[in-house]
Amino acid sequence: MNEIYLNGAFVAPEQAMISVMDRGFLFGDGVYEVIPAYAGRPLRAAEHLQRLENSLRGIGLQAPLSLPEWSNIFVRLLAAEPKMDQALYLQVTRGAAPTRDHRFPAQPAPTVMAMAKPMKARDRAVVEAGVAVVTRDDIRWLRCDIKSTSLLAAVLLRQSAQEAGAEEAILVRDGLALEGSTSNLFIVRDGQLMTPPKGPLLLAGITRDLVLELARAAKIPIQERDIAVEALRQADEVWISSSTREVMPVTQLDDKPLGSGRPGPLWRRVDALYQDFKADLRRAAA
Repeated sequence: MNEIYLNGAFVAPEQAMISVMDRGFLFGDGVYEVIPAYAGRPLRAAEHLQRLENSLRGIGLQAPLSLPEWSNIFVRLLAAEPKMDQALYLQVTRGAAPTRDHRFPAQPAPTVMAMAKPMKARDRAVVEAGVAVVTRDDIRWLRCDIKSTSLLAAVLLRQSAQEAGAEEAILVRDGLALEGSTSNLFIVRDGQLMTPPKGPLLLAGITRDLVLELARAAKIPIQERDIAVEALRQADEVWISSSTREVMPVTQLDDKPLGSGRPGPLWRRVDALYQDFKADLRRAAA
């Protein structure tokens, strides 16, 4: 990591400092985004920034930067390693206030930060084997559509999955499987690709939307519908998706094999489409 953007300046990581009174530090009062970039080209930057703006609106904070301003920041951050796949991390908090007070400051001065770091290539052995997941009760709040920095519940759920020897926790509320602690959820049944509909109880994933777009273009039948836990257990295929995972096949659920116990044919088809999309993005950067 060469530079960090912080409140209008590019500084070395060891010089990037915020006040201990920052509300992001004290309350988790902020939002964030993660944007993958391939060969210096951010994937769906406009969509990620629109989601950031939606999250800011959800917490009652105005967007501190315009799309062109963010784009200029991305260009500089990615320029240090122009040929490397990287992940952009953006965070906006409500900023520091004179005293610790739950109430919003009358005139907030947001703290705006962005940085880029190398993104690990997928481990082909892991992809070919698929990953294990576990189901867990969803203990998060009721506005999961806001990409909040208040991530303690997700941290605890992901840690619970790790301690169970799994990659991810699939979160269940009122008998419905909603999403992972850090991912969106897909299942395949009888050739139909299904994913839970958008709403306040799950994050509207940018990768999720891209997967649906690629599937529709390939004439793959799609349903955005509630997924009962029993339907999850009986699925032919299960996938999880996120900006850094891309589309990952699940082959084990709660210590039991899923489907054939191997990545399924529809996942292979959609993953190939996703990899082609990335390759086109890299070629456009050349």
